[in-house]
Amino acid sequence: MRKVNFAEFGGPDVLRLVDAEEPHPGPGRIRIAVRAAGVNPVDWRIREGQALKAHPIAFPSGVGLDAAGVVDEVGPGVEGVAVGDRVFGEGSSTYAEFAVLSAWARMPDGLGFAEAAGYPSVVETALRVLREVGVRPGQTLLVSGAAGGVGSAVLQIARDRGIAVIGTAGAANQDYLRSLGAAATTYGEGWVERVRRLGRVDAALDLAGSGVIRELVELTGDPRRVVSIADLGAPEHGVRFSGTAGSVPAALAEAVRLIARGALHIPVEKSYPLADAAAAHVDSQAGHTRGRRVLIV
Repeated sequence: MRKVNFAEFGGPDVLRLVDAEEPHPGPGRIRIAVRAAGVNPVDWRIREGQALKAHPIAFPSGVGLDAAGVVDEVGPGVEGVAVGDRVFGEGSSTYAEFAVLSAWARMPDGLGFAEAAGYPSVVETALRVLREVGVRPGQTLLVSGAAGGVGSAVLQIARDRGIAVIGTAGAANQDYLRSLGAAATTYGEGWVERVRRLGRVDAALDLAGSGVIRELVELTGDPRRVVSIADLGAPEHGVRFSGTAGSVPAALAEAVRLIARGALHIPVEKSYPLADAAAAHVDSQAGHTRGRRVLIV
């Protein structure tokens, strides 16, 4: 089978499309024929050697955590899923023609593989940071870097829970944020005052790592009301850095419920063939994403 891997830490150029042995599922795992794989910031952070504590690796290493596809092998002890089922979930080395998943859910009717591949890690992260920041119905949440995959999920889930949202993003994504129910403003000079004009901020999330932690603490008045998933220096300001995943099966179950109710939709901004994984990483690292980027297998 074909898969993307890398044999040393570095930039996108270390990624290689190679021939590899097919993986097989152990107990409690399934294998899928991958139709699409999600491209997440954690993928290139692992490639660069940034995320080794949560994701230790041995070279050569595969790439990717999220995927959607068709079940073609079921490991010992697995129940409730059969060969031929369409599923999406999280595993390892998902930039490949076949991948083993450790958590999965059946795809809701009407959901395509490309869109489904963008949900697992994104929804888990969104649910986790909403829980950690402690924002409640009736309060207002500020989301810095709101147009990407996690931001898109946070805005929709928060609104579904009765939480008002303010989102910052580039000028080209203002209408997109408003379509998700957010009060929107641009980042850049004067952004703090623009946010203040939109109303009180009870809690804030840093999803982009753009050096705004100090300002988010100023807006909320309490570092305990700010959580970052992108700025490793956040703890220096008393702000929690959230980098360890919670329950992926629970997140997938919640994603299915939200999608089935029409309460969650994250568009695929761009898809790439498997051979263009390096280009997908370049674009992901550049930011300014609206929704998700995926690889089509």
